[in-house]
Amino acid sequence: MTSGGDGADMTAEGQRFLQANRHLKFFDSQRGYVRVHVDRQRWQSDFRVLPFVTRPGAPIATRASYVVEDKRPGVLLA
Repeated sequence: MTSGGDGADMTAEGQRFLQANRHLKFFDSQRGYVRVHVDRQRWQSDFRVLPFVTRPGAPIATRASYVVEDKRPGVLLA
């Protein structure tokens, strides 16, 4: 989570990625990780981010959550 400095919510590169591929649903260049919960009915991915990593004490927050449900094609914003 500490490589490359603090990162940013959206960048020009991220906008190009989203415009170039309609299958991409989310872009964020902040530092963080993905928390996943999977069971027989659904898969949920929570994108957890920090506003800064260059100093201690950054709060962690969920930036976005997406769900894939059993027998329902596509990705849903949770």
